[in-house]
Amino acid sequence: MTMKSTIKQIIRAAADVVLPRTCPVCGQALNASERWLCVGCLADMPLTHLHTKPSNDMEQLFYGKTPMPIDKAAGYFWYEKSSPYSAIIHDIKYRHMPRMGMWLAYRAASGMTDFFSDIDIIVPVPLHFTKLAQRGYNQSLYIARGIAQACGAQVVEALKATRSHSTQTRKGAYDRWKNIAGAYALAPAAAHKLQDRHVLIVDDVVTTGSTLEVCAAQVQTLPGVKVSLFTLAVARLG
Repeated sequence: MTMKSTIKQIIRAAADVVLPRTCPVCGQALNASERWLCVGCLADMPLTHLHTKPSNDMEQLFYGKTPMPIDKAAGYFWYEKSSPYSAIIHDIKYRHMPRMGMWLAYRAASGMTDFFSDIDIIVPVPLHFTKLAQRGYNQSLYIARGIAQACGAQVVEALKATRSHSTQTRKGAYDRWKNIAGAYALAPAAAHKLQDRHVLIVDDVVTTGSTLEVCAAQVQTLPGVKVSLFTLAVARLG
């Protein structure tokens, strides 16, 4: 252990005495060596392993819904509202903890090297400027940065949110698609960087897939583009 990392651990331990950090899953206090989740909850995380399965459930979600087939799709862990692990997504999106998303994305990409090895460009799903101003950050951008740190691909904010839309929560599949249709477009200043590249579009969670569907369709208008998808969490699809 280097002197720098030793000092960081000492500072973190001292901070934990004053303002204890807690695991978002079980609520137990984290020790100085634990980052965002405790060791036990991290070990028990309901990982999907979708990247190991050909023609997996997430890929099938997009069959016939985009102008060209999606090359591959996967998510890191299963999302269920009743599960304590759903607090991870809630904290990343709404409780000003986007760096937990970056950390988890880095872990995911480090453990899924085959899935990410041929990715050239990572494109985060954007937020409309009104929501970005309200929240203060785009959690999908942090997820993209975490993946980039692990696999070396370039992050390009090549999509823009053209209008605000209501929350997708509690909407059915058709209402989600109607709510999101036309909400995203290519950003002209950055879109040219995607031509003839393998592009990975990333978001925090996928449920019906309507957001990723619209974003993928926009990117697929560019010549020579191959599109894949990744999310931190995946709602049970079957």
